Amino acid sequence: MADVDAGRKRELEEKVYAGERLDHTDGVDLYASDDLAWLGRLAHHRRTELNGDRVMFNVNRHLNLTNVCSASCAYCSFQRKPGEKDAYTMRIDEAVRKAKEMEDEQLTELHIVNGLHPTLPWRYYPKVLRELKAALPNVKLKAFTATEVQWFEKISGLPADEILDELMDAGLESLTGGGAEIFDWEVRQHIVDHACHWEDWSRIHRLAHSKGLRTPSTMLYGHIEEPRHRVDHVLRLRELQDETGGFTVFIPLRYQHDFVDSADGKIRNRIQERTTMAAPAESLKTFAVSRLLFDNVPHVKCFWVMHGLSVAQLSLNFGVDDLDGSVVEYKITHDADSYGTPNTMHREDLLHLIWDAGFQPVERDTRYQVVREYDRPPALADRRAEPQQIWA
Repeated sequence: MADVDAGRKRELEEKVYAGERLDHTDGVDLYASDDLAWLGRLAHHRRTELNGDRVMFNVNRHLNLTNVCSASCAYCSFQRKPGEKDAYTMRIDEAVRKAKEMEDEQLTELHIVNGLHPTLPWRYYPKVLRELKAALPNVKLKAFTATEVQWFEKISGLPADEILDELMDAGLESLTGGGAEIFDWEVRQHIVDHACHWEDWSRIHRLAHSKGLRTPSTMLYGHIEEPRHRVDHVLRLRELQDETGGFTVFIPLRYQHDFVDSADGKIRNRIQERTTMAAPAESLKTFAVSRLLFDNVPHVKCFWVMHGLSVAQLSLNFGVDDLDGSVVEYKITHDADSYGTPNTMHREDLLHLIWDAGFQPVERDTRYQVVREYDRPPALADRRAEPQQIWA
């Protein structure tokens, strides 16, 4: 599609600088523009209004208790069926041991997502949280997608209201933002193989917000959806945010191909042959348009494991102000494309990544409270006096 004309660009620019809310047509037109520098400038303006030159990160670890899943979503490389070679489910003591091994570098958050296990009882989940909290009392537990909560409703017969109360009592600090993918049924029916769609996903997050939980929101982009579906997705979230104010961050997640590291060599991604992964320019555009459209969410995050460190660094000029944390053992995308990214970034690495891009690092906790503010970036001339680290 040809780039949007100069008059339309001027109109969009005026709306952004006047702080006016953008609509669906605006979003589609922004995606139609290939002028990345222009999109970046607009998104950076909005990001700077909201967050100055600060870039947030946290020191977290990911723990996936089981990869056994009742669903077979078309894009997913993580799920295994019971009895498959590298299917696993952790016993509670095993999960605690693994979490204890990760307890270094002043860890502040444990991020837990899992498959929808067909036979694990509901009781397992609050129990594992309780044990993890007892073993790591200073670590915040961010656990379970809305899809998992809906699955807990199914296997327990309890309503989400009671499920969330029990999980919170066991130490739950926040839900995770997963399970959103793309909400529009035109796309969703082809990629999602479980029963949690917009109605349930939004119901569960709305309920979590009403209980004082703050949650992230996500979108899986770069597969079979079109820009209009991304716009629709963000506008639904924006409307829910108008109502509850409970989302802390929006995280565009880059769809990954399956580069087969499974024990049985099986490709589980069923849409791989008709999709190409989003190129860096597409990722930057998605960050920028998301920042401009989702005007009432405080933060936009680039999950660097999915995008690579160079794109993560660049994204800071395209609306992003959060780089996630140091991640060890992140299985869900590393079962897909490792994309040349390391499994781990330590605090020091993250600080330099942010400084080198010309921003001020700010360490945060799960609820986006400031843990520590670091020095502002050194002047560009000073940074260039010594060789810069190359980020893969």
